[in-house]
Amino acid sequence: MATDTMEKPIKRHVGRNLQRVRIYFGIKQDALAKDLDMSQQAISKIEQQEEIEPGLLKKISEVIGVSPEMIENFDAERAIYNINNYNYPEATITEGSTAIVQQINPVEKIVELYERLLKSEREKIELLKVSNK
Repeated sequence: MATDTMEKPIKRHVGRNLQRVRIYFGIKQDALAKDLDMSQQAISKIEQQEEIEPGLLKKISEVIGVSPEMIENFDAERAIYNINNYNYPEATITEGSTAIVQQINPVEKIVELYERLLKSEREKIELLKVSNK
């Protein structure tokens, strides 16, 4: 007796995918919210949504530095598999997989972080000047 197995369509949860990608990149909800001019609570609600409006997803993906499709189709198991099996320089990534493989220049990241902190401190100083008047 032959048994036919039908693959179940993978139920994707774009908000949960966003949360995982955000965490993998080390981005906190507060930081993402600030970059998107939103509240942390708004980001939390977005991450609970099964679907995210395409325009908003595009804005979020630009801030994180990935494509909207990467967030939509993110598969943690495949990403972990690829990370565990990544052999530089002979790296191969399995077909149909989702991987977070990114060349990161640590100096650029430090400069970017410093500039964000500097901007934040300048904003605090301006607020203190206004409140002391």
